[in-house]
Amino acid sequence: MKVLAAMSGGVDSAVAAARAVEAGHEVVGVHLALSRMPGTLRTGSRGCCTIEDSMDAQRAASVLGIPYYVWDFSERFKEEVVDEFIAEYEAGRTPNPCMRCNERIKFAALLEKALALGFDAVCTGHYATLLTDEDGNLELHRSNALAKDQSYVLGVLNEEQLKHSMFPLGASASKDLIRAEAEARGLSVANKPDSYDICFIPEGDTQDWIADKLGNQTGEIVDRSGKVLGSHEGSHGFTVGQRKGLAIGRPAADGRPRYVLEIRPKTNTVVVGPLAALAISEMAGTRFTWCGQPPKNTDDWTDVLVQVRAHGDAIPADFAILNGEMVIRVKEPLLGVAPGQTAVLYLGTRVLGQTTINRTVSAVSVDEEFATEHPTGDSLVGA
Repeated sequence: MKVLAAMSGGVDSAVAAARAVEAGHEVVGVHLALSRMPGTLRTGSRGCCTIEDSMDAQRAASVLGIPYYVWDFSERFKEEVVDEFIAEYEAGRTPNPCMRCNERIKFAALLEKALALGFDAVCTGHYATLLTDEDGNLELHRSNALAKDQSYVLGVLNEEQLKHSMFPLGASASKDLIRAEAEARGLSVANKPDSYDICFIPEGDTQDWIADKLGNQTGEIVDRSGKVLGSHEGSHGFTVGQRKGLAIGRPAADGRPRYVLEIRPKTNTVVVGPLAALAISEMAGTRFTWCGQPPKNTDDWTDVLVQVRAHGDAIPADFAILNGEMVIRVKEPLLGVAPGQTAVLYLGTRVLGQTTINRTVSAVSVDEEFATEHPTGDSLVGA
């Protein structure tokens, strides 16, 4: 099989490419150039897809004896990942750029070009497993290395993309074993630190970066009853669940800290309240996809697990498709879920599908919140 190995310059993708070669495939390595201005991408252990990463990938390809190319995807990356990231923040949402990169760059643009050039599959170093059900349908499952499992960020893949994907690390037991394997293969990236944070924000300060792109505009900080508590320089500088940096000035009546509960970009308002008010009972989204075969009878409530963060826990829930919307009801309160995040559904270890969250339903009413903040029995009227 002719395989295109996406090589980020890290240890995982290098070992994945090595395993593809060892399996007898005809492998070609490719590194994605995502910026024409290297200084706009993170460097060192905190980034990915930089010039130094390209050189690391080239060295790994040389050791493996495979052809190596650098493909310029910078324009598409800017339009479909960076520009959308900015637009989502401007709309008061909390986007996941890694999810969009996997969806639109690594498994859309890259796969599209690979297939056009005659490749059969794209190989990556993601920790996830492809299995075949009794009817021959491909399913995406969690990796055996649960601590490194990356099936969440692959939840955006559809059935056709799964047919042309390879994840050679899926059955790996641990990252330590991958590093040991890389060292044994003579790969210089064996001890290279993992990348993290957002690659296109050089200094790692998302709020400052967003403020530079969108500018400042004074607005109000209010509680859920509408009482003005303070001001801010731009609602785009806040995320749901944020505690620090509110600068309200005076404590809540119960003396406990406040958290960002909601962002209203149209009025440039930030809504804050107690930790308990961050709990949600329901979330929903209209932009959803199925990872492999779609389930039957999606208008009936189906028990699943739902995960809303790459490194978060999956919790019990049920879901149904109602009026063109994927509605997910969690069976225990879930804290700090924001519009723009991605909810990935699981059936056991299998990734069922995903949706970008458009709305959430709080598990705590305004009256309950007021009672929590004002235990003396003050009236909500006129607050």
